[in-house]
Amino acid sequence: MSQTGADPDALGELLFDLWSCKNLEGLRLQASRGFSEMQEPLVGLLALLGSSPGPQKGRSSTLGHFLLTEFVRWMRGNPQASLKNVAADRAAGLQRWALGLISDSQPGYVDALLDIYQLGSLDRELLVKHVHYMQDCCSYKEAALLAMKLELQAELDMEKMCVPLVLLDKLQLAESYVHGHAELQERLVVLLDSWCSPDFSLENLCRLYLRLSLSKHQADQIQPKMLTKHVFRLMERFRVDPAKCPNSVYKRKLDSLRFLAYKRFVEKTMSVENWRDHVQAAVEGCTELQINLVELLNRYSIDEAAQWAHSYNLPRERLPFDVREVVKSLPPSHTALLDVCDQSSEAWEATESHRERFYQPPIAKDKVHFVSVLEELESCKKAVMQSGTVVGVDMEWRAGFGTVSQQRVSLVQLAAPGQVFLLDLCAPGFSQHVLQFLRQLLCASSILKLGYGMSGDLKCLVATWPEIRDEPLKVEGVLDLLHVHQQIQRGRRAWAGPRSVEVAGGPAEKGLSLLVQQVLGRPLDKEEQLSNWERRPLRTSQLRYAVADAYCLLDVYSVLSEDPASFGLPADLRSVSSSTPAKSKEEKRAKDKMRRGLKKSRDQSVKDPSLSAVGTEQEKPGSQGPCLAPQDLHVVCDNMLQGLGRFLRCLGVDVRMLENVDDHRVAAELARREGRVILTSGQPYISLKSQVGEGRCLALDCSEKARDQAVRVLKHFNIRLTPQDIFSRCQLSVGDAHIAPRQAPLLRALVPGSSSSSHLDFPPRAV
Repeated sequence: MSQTGADPDALGELLFDLWSCKNLEGLRLQASRGFSEMQEPLVGLLALLGSSPGPQKGRSSTLGHFLLTEFVRWMRGNPQASLKNVAADRAAGLQRWALGLISDSQPGYVDALLDIYQLGSLDRELLVKHVHYMQDCCSYKEAALLAMKLELQAELDMEKMCVPLVLLDKLQLAESYVHGHAELQERLVVLLDSWCSPDFSLENLCRLYLRLSLSKHQADQIQPKMLTKHVFRLMERFRVDPAKCPNSVYKRKLDSLRFLAYKRFVEKTMSVENWRDHVQAAVEGCTELQINLVELLNRYSIDEAAQWAHSYNLPRERLPFDVREVVKSLPPSHTALLDVCDQSSEAWEATESHRERFYQPPIAKDKVHFVSVLEELESCKKAVMQSGTVVGVDMEWRAGFGTVSQQRVSLVQLAAPGQVFLLDLCAPGFSQHVLQFLRQLLCASSILKLGYGMSGDLKCLVATWPEIRDEPLKVEGVLDLLHVHQQIQRGRRAWAGPRSVEVAGGPAEKGLSLLVQQVLGRPLDKEEQLSNWERRPLRTSQLRYAVADAYCLLDVYSVLSEDPASFGLPADLRSVSSSTPAKSKEEKRAKDKMRRGLKKSRDQSVKDPSLSAVGTEQEKPGSQGPCLAPQDLHVVCDNMLQGLGRFLRCLGVDVRMLENVDDHRVAAELARREGRVILTSGQPYISLKSQVGEGRCLALDCSEKARDQAVRVLKHFNIRLTPQDIFSRCQLSVGDAHIAPRQAPLLRALVPGSSSSSHLDFPPRAV
């Protein structure tokens, strides 16, 4: 063995045979013995690595990586083999040899070679040249990893390193590359923002990297919509000034204008005052946005478009022709749109129709205190900081519509029995006094603080006062009614059965408004929710909304406390929040069990097509409530579930599908306007669920086939299929939604009592 151990080539052949036979114990023993018998183990290791094969099919590791791991273990018992015991000239040669192996090896080689051969001690210029060589070999990922390990970021061109990574959909690696380097972080964000410019061309950029081939998925990631999301996320993470990212900010503001126009003219759920507040804030100081606003308004109201154009004195030659003609007829002094609304013209008492439709707090105007100076804050403390007091806590901030990464609190509402205090955080020099007061209030265990979704409020407090990160708030004696509401909803779903999603038309209440409706009989009026809470003075309608949002917490808690059992709650409501995590685990286990059962039923239906997933003997439709016909189900499919949408439409379901370019918010808008249920998948489910009523959003697994997804939907809604339902709807109304005749057996298998061999004429393609 001495001769074999002394010869790296012979040892390499022996180790390769053992590796091929998957004899890891023999391989480990032989490698350790071979290292011990080598005259120069550091030289022999490099020779073995150079002759080792690369990745092999069916093997998660490589022989070279295994040998490096064993050599590190062997060195612990043989410290004399360290590089420090090798002559300087000889050691430098071994380091250059080891550095050359990194370019062609797996990333797993890097750490071990850096440690064994101390590559960090090599000349920095040599290391930089090697990183450039790796990039020239298109080893972009490996080059970035090596540069990070050797801390070469300051000596390398950030753009040359990060651009290929971003193009290859490895933005996370680019973020790691600039970590800890504030200047590089800012340059990366500015670079991504420059790609959001209308003048940016991906084709021209790729010409600089001719050896870089992008897949369709990778090219789709270099789109303004995706890039803007990354820019805003990184602006927040790296704390980059938004002024350095004008393209992304401009695009977000333009998107917000479209959203505001939809809310104002299509949904008609935003008041004129709120609309004007937000539009003025969005287009202020930007002529291009003002022109875009006029062009957008021209689709809905030429007169209003002309008034905005006249108020901003926009160049006539850049206005649409119809708008230009109307502007000519307006008097030069006409600036009504920019005038601040006079709150004195608004009555405090709500109208009769408003009282019939919405919750009204039992508070007179003189019991509402707008607190903006220290003396008024002291009066608030005396009223609120009493042992045994129950206080409703709420906060308002200006809706940014995605144009700001963090929301800063503008108003804090504190509701005590019989009165409400509105703390003005926009008052100069007043916010620090409010912070000190809130610290005292939140940590007072003898005072019960009521909120709804308080985690979001606390996050906004951190954005408002960054010093909270260094000295976190101590929160005691808090009851989040969101947790109480969740338990009420779980009880309702258990009573109603598996079919928890409503399919009736019309918009539905959600969140706190739904809780108020369920407990007090009428929902909240949320028209002012999207107000500009930074404007001063606040309108009377804003003040009424702020009071109702806080005082309703006291009324809800009072009713729930009187008879908690009727709502399925324990006698001590404070115990609900502490039991929520355990309940969530139980729900998760129940969902997993249901998922496994559904998979088993699908497997059975594949073996025997006569066993339908809906309406079988094992699960009668009546056990889930009344059966529905496919025509009674109205859904909107997110753009990730277009295959499911086509499949459901072939079964007779009323389906609307999003296009690839549509934002996920379009699904929520369609659901609210047309009374549809959203079918979505993945991360969008969280945001879409919060935009629609309770139970009007269903999440599916996008990795499943459309047929399996359809089974889940039919089972969830207890849909009863008949042969007449198949292809009962026109397929062309959803674009390329035609299903080939060969897929008809898949559809027939869903019909109760049918088999894949039963005869069902395939109708001609609808025109």
